[in-house]
Amino acid sequence: MFKKKAVLAVVALTFGCALQVAHAADKELKSIGITVGSLGNPYFVTIVQGAEAKAKQINPNAKVTAVSSDYDLNKQFTQIDNFISAHVDMILLNAVDPKAIEPAVRKARAAGIVVMAVDVSAAGADATVQTDNVKAGELSCDYIAKKLNGKGNVIIENGPQVSAVIDRVNGCKSVLSKSGFKILSDDQDGKGSRDGGMNAMLGYLTRFPKVDAVFAINDPQAIGSDLAAKQLHRSGIVITSVDGAPDIETALKSETLVQASASQDPWKMAQTAVTVGHDIMNGKKPANPMIQMTPQLITRDNVNSYKGWSSPH
Repeated sequence: MFKKKAVLAVVALTFGCALQVAHAADKELKSIGITVGSLGNPYFVTIVQGAEAKAKQINPNAKVTAVSSDYDLNKQFTQIDNFISAHVDMILLNAVDPKAIEPAVRKARAAGIVVMAVDVSAAGADATVQTDNVKAGELSCDYIAKKLNGKGNVIIENGPQVSAVIDRVNGCKSVLSKSGFKILSDDQDGKGSRDGGMNAMLGYLTRFPKVDAVFAINDPQAIGSDLAAKQLHRSGIVITSVDGAPDIETALKSETLVQASASQDPWKMAQTAVTVGHDIMNGKKPANPMIQMTPQLITRDNVNSYKGWSSPH
């Protein structure tokens, strides 16, 4: 009799624990707040779409709110405050400044919100999902090094000083420093946009009579740089960049100076961030909080077999 009671007690205890575990793991994803650099950039729009699709897959009624920080730190602080007030479950953060954003990240986490850094790192975030940006810069500038046989005048067209951009530039410099290149400029901010890239390139081409190659930190800047070269009737310049965006696929298939781009996958990046964030909400932390995605180099030679940014199938 005693044995039977003990067994029943163990069964009841086990069943109770199972219920508790099931209950604990049942934290519903109701809302996500997303703040990205610029919703004028197709790359960030794809991040938002990927996150929304994954959130709706987890909970069809999940609410996703996306805003543009326009690379303004104060604006991003306010946006995070607004997300905290709205009691979102998760924030996808594309930080304007990886270190200075920390107080806002800590405030959100103290409010019980999971903070996922996407595309760039953010101090204090639960986890980060990004491209291996150093590798992306290396791939893109290695193409320049090979194309120009290790010598010539190169411009590194910089951008907003977020970690992804800094890493790409460092990756590029590590490759170019091994050859006989002269870097004409490496500190101008092309603002991550087509217009910014165009304005920067018009300045370079007015200042420098001989430019052999330009590494632009993202595809919109590369497209803008190509437009500037056309406007000033300059040719024979190799332009490379990072993103592998739909616009760059078009550029690689047509008569432009754009020769290569190290691809990212913003859709997959966002989907991964939401999945990992939802796991963290339910007590399952990733083995490594830094999740790096590997870029591949897209060129005129392989663009036809490039599948482009992931999207729903």
